[in-house]
Amino acid sequence: MRRHDVARRESEVATDNPEAPEDGPLDNLANAFVGKLLDFGVDGVGPLQSSSQVLVKARREKGQDDEKVVDEIVSDHIKKAAVGGFVTGVGGIFTMPVAIPVNVLEFYTLATRMVAAIAEHRGYDVKSKEARAAVLLSLVGADADDLMRKAGISTAAGLTGSGRLATLAMSRLPKAASMMVNKAVGFRLLTTVGGKALGRLIRFVPVAGGVIGAGLDGYLMKRIADHARAEFAPRPEVAGEQPG
Repeated sequence: MRRHDVARRESEVATDNPEAPEDGPLDNLANAFVGKLLDFGVDGVGPLQSSSQVLVKARREKGQDDEKVVDEIVSDHIKKAAVGGFVTGVGGIFTMPVAIPVNVLEFYTLATRMVAAIAEHRGYDVKSKEARAAVLLSLVGADADDLMRKAGISTAAGLTGSGRLATLAMSRLPKAASMMVNKAVGFRLLTTVGGKALGRLIRFVPVAGGVIGAGLDGYLMKRIADHARAEFAPRPEVAGEQPG
């Protein structure tokens, strides 16, 4: 194994007690939430397409040109986020054990699928726990560094700055660390439901609320897409290969 092969880089995990969310009533909810995002957004469930299926469709329409394929994936998901109704006809598969607004789960499912499709197109194995953790971290933007620190991932492994999520996706992460990352993302997304993400709930207000909610969802989806484009740079040796 080559010493500098980044694909074989092992993430260093802090040896002291990591700053992780304390056990509490939201633990199960956070884990269930990110589990749903991975099931629905990456693997696909029932009528919901997997990220690989989304990628195959985009490549069929746009060929192998990196930017055109990514543009197709992004534009499709921005439209779905803005228009809404993604879960119409899906039935009860979006049911959560406690009340999480369906449109919040819908939005982040779309975002997860979009980012996973971009990452897979650019050569990252979204079946790996490390790449899945990186995909989830892309949903929280600039907060990713803080969440990785709280999960006990050492910055000495190169997980800082631009491209840190790509490095994480190609690293070897202990299972406990990836679980901490996923739960931390779940906590962060759930806590923002009551804050800046509350705007998504405006769509329940007749007419004006629907317009505002749709516009905000489209804007937020584009922000996540821009972040994913920057973080998951193409891997020349594998980018453009057809997903298996």
